[in-house]
Amino acid sequence: MNYLVVSFSHKNTDIETRERLALSEEERREEVYKSLIELPFINELIIVSTCNRVEILASVKDPFKASEAILKKLSQVSGIELEELEGRADIYEDNGAIHHIFSVASALDSLVIGETQISGQLKSAFKDSFEKGYSSQKLARVMHFAFRCAAEVRNSTDISKNPVSIASAAVAQAKEIFEDLGETEAVVIGTGEMGVLAAKHLLNHGCSVTLIGRDFQKCEKISKELGPRVKAAKSDDIVEEINSKPLLFTATSSENPIITADMVQQTEFERYWFDMAVPRDIEEFEIDGLKVYVVDDLKEIVNKNLTLREAQAKEAYKIVGRYTREFFKWLQTLAIEPIIKGIREQAKDASLAEIKRAVKKGFIPPELEESVIKILHGAFNKFLHKPTKNIKAVANDPQGDVIVESIKYVFDLNGEEYNYLNRYKCEYYMNMVDEEEKGEDCEVQ
Repeated sequence: MNYLVVSFSHKNTDIETRERLALSEEERREEVYKSLIELPFINELIIVSTCNRVEILASVKDPFKASEAILKKLSQVSGIELEELEGRADIYEDNGAIHHIFSVASALDSLVIGETQISGQLKSAFKDSFEKGYSSQKLARVMHFAFRCAAEVRNSTDISKNPVSIASAAVAQAKEIFEDLGETEAVVIGTGEMGVLAAKHLLNHGCSVTLIGRDFQKCEKISKELGPRVKAAKSDDIVEEINSKPLLFTATSSENPIITADMVQQTEFERYWFDMAVPRDIEEFEIDGLKVYVVDDLKEIVNKNLTLREAQAKEAYKIVGRYTREFFKWLQTLAIEPIIKGIREQAKDASLAEIKRAVKKGFIPPELEESVIKILHGAFNKFLHKPTKNIKAVANDPQGDVIVESIKYVFDLNGEEYNYLNRYKCEYYMNMVDEEEKGEDCEVQ
């Protein structure tokens, strides 16, 4: 069994390609799940699809065949040439896969480093997969460690304090343009986490906000919670609102643009629109006096705010490296128990066979057979007590793989249940990797 991650993110894939790869729509995601999980060399799957990444986490029997099948399926559903996906994809196996998953969960692989939304998105993806039977024990082990790692990163560093997000970056850009947002009006479309976050940032800068969502009652409720400077508007009012306010922030989960060229009117004032959704909410068009920012345009603003987090990121990566090491040590202990059991079963089988042969040849009276079995089992248990302790001790030492592999070889223990070791030896034990990629993942609603 191997762990595998096939990753398309803001680091290797532009926004247009990510839009085509997106698996946020349930029907499309189910198609990918059902097609891949039926393959004999894939055991378990989790699909993660956010505005900045599409990743497939897997437990597999054959990493090469599995990654090939995953890329072919993504090519099929997205319409992107297989050769292009092969050139873009980051593919991680075993220790690299685990370190990557822990880094993602801890918000170290995001567009905005330290942004904690991704941890919740991973939990939702895992829950969806687990409840539908696409993942089980093997990936559950990884995810539980990942969430523990993410919690320690948050609690032991300041990396997530005063978080920088796409929403805050968009508002920061608006503030840079207008200098003072106190006399400015903005429209926010979307009542999910990103939309509400954008509204809160705008309010903090003194801006008045009109909030629009598909569910007007929900929109009204959120508006009241945010305060008197927020008013709710209906979806039918979008055209009027976007053509009467200088600022627009969108973050919906729509698969298609909600603002098209025919909805946009010429105005006497300049407008600045921030499309925080993937797929994009705003159709591509050009009109005088209107500037549209998309997710990728906000990277420069985001990066300016990351300098103070670099030292914290190094500390966070040490934690990720430690958890990666601990995960593999734990896997080793899981592998040790079958080895010990296998040795004991060999001893038991050998003793029973010899006792039955002795009884058959008359060396042992039949009525004494059970007593002799008990004596031999006691002797074997006493003989194996110290070797068992030593093998368990070796499991806690990453350098002990050679010893354990030798034991497996000597006792001819070659089944699948014995094969956690060696394959999972973790180079992060010796060298903590300080990666430089940073950013945020956002769930678009």
